[in-house]
Amino acid sequence: MNTWLIVVLCIILISFTLELVVSSLNLGALTPDLPKEFDDVYNREEYEKSQNYTVATTRFGILENSISTVLTVGFLIFGGFNWIDTVARGFGYGTIVTGLLFTAGLGILSFLVGVPFSIYSTFVIEEKFGFNKTTVKTFILDLVKGILLTMILGGPLLALIFWFFVATGTYAWVYCWIGVVSFTILMQFIAPVLIMPLFNKFTPLESGELKDKITDYSIKENFQLSGIFTMDGSKRSTKLNAFFTGFGKFRKIVFFDTLIEKLTPDEIVAVLAHEMGHFKLKHIIKMMSISIIQTGFMFFLLSLLLKVPEISKGFMLEQTSIYASLVIFGVLYSPISLFTSIGVNILSRKHEFEADAYAANTTGDPGQLITSLKKLSRANLSNLTPHPVHVFLHYSHPPLLQRIETLSTEKM
Repeated sequence: MNTWLIVVLCIILISFTLELVVSSLNLGALTPDLPKEFDDVYNREEYEKSQNYTVATTRFGILENSISTVLTVGFLIFGGFNWIDTVARGFGYGTIVTGLLFTAGLGILSFLVGVPFSIYSTFVIEEKFGFNKTTVKTFILDLVKGILLTMILGGPLLALIFWFFVATGTYAWVYCWIGVVSFTILMQFIAPVLIMPLFNKFTPLESGELKDKITDYSIKENFQLSGIFTMDGSKRSTKLNAFFTGFGKFRKIVFFDTLIEKLTPDEIVAVLAHEMGHFKLKHIIKMMSISIIQTGFMFFLLSLLLKVPEISKGFMLEQTSIYASLVIFGVLYSPISLFTSIGVNILSRKHEFEADAYAANTTGDPGQLITSLKKLSRANLSNLTPHPVHVFLHYSHPPLLQRIETLSTEKM
C-alpha cells in the first residue's frame, strides 16, 4: 500500500470519526426537561416529538455516513477510480470530454448510492413525523430536473475549468476563480427567474393586512422590493421558511405558504425585518466576499496539487490528469474546508444576532420575533438543546435559546 493511499484513507476515516463523535455528543445533549422559555409554545408531547425527530435524523445520518464511507474506501482500494478513468479514456476523446465522462461516471455512481437514502429520508422519516407532502411523481420529477440542470449548467462550467487548466498555464487557477465567481453571481439573477420556478410555484401575495404591513414596513425602512410572493412549500413539506432572492431593485421576498398559515401578520413582518437586517447590515456582501476569497484559495491549492502527480497513486490511478486531480483535491481539501467553515459559521452566527437586533429595534417589538422563532422551532421540530461542539462545527445560526435570551434583553 503506497504512502499517498494511506494519507487519503486517514483523511477519510478521521473525517468520519469526527462526525461520529460530534453526532454522538449531540444525541447525548438531549434532555427530557423542556426549557422554561418554551412553556408557552410547546407541550410535553410536542417537545418529546422534536427530540425523537432529532434522534431519528441523527441516527440516519450516522448510518448514511457509515455506508458511504465503507463504499468510498472499498471503491478506492479496489481501483474504482482507475476503472472509471480507463472506461472514459477508452472512448478516445480529448482531455476535456474525457474529463466530463469521468466526472459523469462518478456522478452516476454517487447518485445511485444517494437515491435510496433520499427515498427513505423523505418517505419514511419525514412521513413518520408528519412533514412529508412529496408525492412519488414530484420526487421523480425533482430528480430528473436536477440531473438535467446539472448537465446543462454544471457540464459547461466544468468543461471551462478543464480548458483553463489545459490551455492557460501557470495562472489557470486565476482564470478558473474569475470564471466560477462570475457564474455564481450570474446565477443569483437567473435562478429566481428560470430555475426556481421549475420546482415551485410563486404567486404574488394577495392584497390584505399582511401585504399592507409588509409594504408599510419596507417604506419606513426605505427598502425597495420588486415583489412579495408566496411559494407552495406545502407541495413537499409542512416545514416553515422564508427567504430573500435577487439583488438591488430585483429583490423579492418569498414566504412559504405554510409560514403564512402558521404565523400572524406581525410575526411575519418580524421575520421579514430579520432578513432585511442582513441586507441593511451588509451581511450578504460580507459573506459573498468571503466566499469569493475561499473560491480563489481553493483553486490556488488545486494548482499546487497539480504539481505533485504522485498523489494520483493514492487513488490507485495509473495515469495523472487534470480532471482526476479535481476529485483528489475534493477529498484532500475536506479537513481544510472544515476549519474554514468554522470561521465562516462563527461570523454567520454573529450576523444572526445582529439581524435579530435590527428586527427588534426597527419593529419596536422583540416579542413578535421571539414568538415567531418559537413557532418556527415547534413546526420544524428543531433541536432546542444542541451540543456546543456540534454548534461550533456546523451551526450557521445560534441555538434558538441563545437568540431568545439575547432578544429578551434588547432595549428599544
